[in-house]
Amino acid sequence: MSFRVTTELLCMAEIRYAVVLEPCPPEEGGGYTVTVPALPEIVTEGDDLAHALEMARDAIALSLRCRQDAGMETPLSDAEGARLEIVAVAAA
Repeated sequence: MSFRVTTELLCMAEIRYAVVLEPCPPEEGGGYTVTVPALPEIVTEGDDLAHALEMARDAIALSLRCRQDAGMETPLSDAEGARLEIVAVAAA
């Protein structure tokens, strides 16, 4: 589902997006990599959980503005119903 976000809506509403936070290995500096399934153009990172979430908020806001300026649809995210499951697969 998507809709066109207007400037008025961005000022009046809060849109919630599910984000995926993946820990980075300590040998790569630690922190978290963040992606947003509803906005696949977003990949960001942060030094710790709070910083990663701050970076995600900034990236989402920028993405929404860019999509609006380009006349693109803005996908909604059912953040309340989002789930993360770990699936085991046998190694070949």
